[in-house]
Amino acid sequence: MGVMDSFLTNDALRRSFNDLGFITGSEALLPLLRQAYKAACVSDITVLLEGETGTGKQVLAFAIHSLDQKRRAFPFVTMPCGSLSEALAESELFGHLKGAFTGAVTHRKGLFQAAQCGTLFLDDINDLPPNIQAKLLDVLQRGAVRTIGSDAETQVDVRIIAASNQPLEPLVQKGLFRADLYHRLNVVRLWLPPLRERMQDLPNLVLAFAHRHGDIYRPIESVEPDLVSFLQSQTFPGNVRELENDVQRMLFSKVCGTSLELADWNHRSEGCRPADPPDLLGEAATRVLGAISAQGIPYAQAIEQLERRVLQAALNVGGRTRREIAQHLQTSERTLYHKIRTYELRDQRP
Repeated sequence: MGVMDSFLTNDALRRSFNDLGFITGSEALLPLLRQAYKAACVSDITVLLEGETGTGKQVLAFAIHSLDQKRRAFPFVTMPCGSLSEALAESELFGHLKGAFTGAVTHRKGLFQAAQCGTLFLDDINDLPPNIQAKLLDVLQRGAVRTIGSDAETQVDVRIIAASNQPLEPLVQKGLFRADLYHRLNVVRLWLPPLRERMQDLPNLVLAFAHRHGDIYRPIESVEPDLVSFLQSQTFPGNVRELENDVQRMLFSKVCGTSLELADWNHRSEGCRPADPPDLLGEAATRVLGAISAQGIPYAQAIEQLERRVLQAALNVGGRTRREIAQHLQTSERTLYHKIRTYELRDQRP
């Protein structure tokens, strides 16, 4: 497949990645998908994925591998760089011979060899020990691996996709990551936005996760708008991974129906402790703060508009007298009347 073959319609592009687990309907993510698809068409190019933990970097890496016609029939191998010591990282990447060091009781093939002709995904590469960074750079430049304890080199044909949970360039400037390795990895750089910046994807993501776990829990056909609205007020520091966990907890506690609702969120299992009630005032505060930031209105004006709209909503409820409205709002009838005049609210009641 050549680079010229990388053109797809927007809908076809979304379907290609959705089918491989990277779910999005957002217009804002189309440039990311377009670049990822183009990178998949160039099988030997190195890709660097940057984004917060839980944004789907491994899912996108696998999608790129799966769309690569040259390499998709060969292994997709993952190495979690952040969870390995320097000695173990070297052994994992390059392999070792029996007796090469204490504990090397058998010959072991390294991940570069295991991923031959396929893709090696280096997750959290920002945590890779400095000495291993130098050896990795040498392999990338020469395409050859030396197994620990051996004098012979083995040629490898492996595509590298690296991921970092923080931008690498500032780490380079601080001397915490090798500049030469960074430039070798930074051929195609893709940044994955956090979930809070792609909230329009929430309905598709929730439904996709419900379907993904449908063989364990009851089948889900839809997601109610009240649940979507509530989820859009959340921050999700764990991003897409956190959202999937919450969906599973809702599925686990759901006893009837084929639609996920706000009640399912409120009743989702939290061990043996019932879920806390939703923080409606906190949700409102978050939305007001968002309006202040997005529309550039002063704080006092935002609070005034909020009070005006709450009162108008109360007046719009039919079948109530002003006294009943005041009681419902837990204020005096005199205060309510004063606010109606102050804000020039619409009220047909006597």
